[in-house]
Amino acid sequence: MNSKNKLLRKGIILDLIGMSTMFIPFAGFFLDFLWAPYAAKQMSDMYEGKKGKIASIIVFIEEILPGLDFIPTFTLMWLYTFVWKKEKQMQPLTIEVVD
Repeated sequence: MNSKNKLLRKGIILDLIGMSTMFIPFAGFFLDFLWAPYAAKQMSDMYEGKKGKIASIIVFIEEILPGLDFIPTFTLMWLYTFVWKKEKQMQPLTIEVVD
């Protein structure tokens, strides 16, 4: 399994854990206070650089605010990174010198 698939699998698992807290009456709200910083740390570890920092802030806010647990932030970040935002491939430029 390549690293892209490992990231997706880990992201889905983390999304499911984050979503599961909304199904626990009363305690789910308090579990989000524990889960939000952990989820943010995991996001910044999974995705490096500026996009990882921004995504970790987004996942923190999404987990800490009540009622937003249904958003699959880790999966959306994976889709953004590997499907929607394609890096432009550099094409080699051949320069022919004529004497």
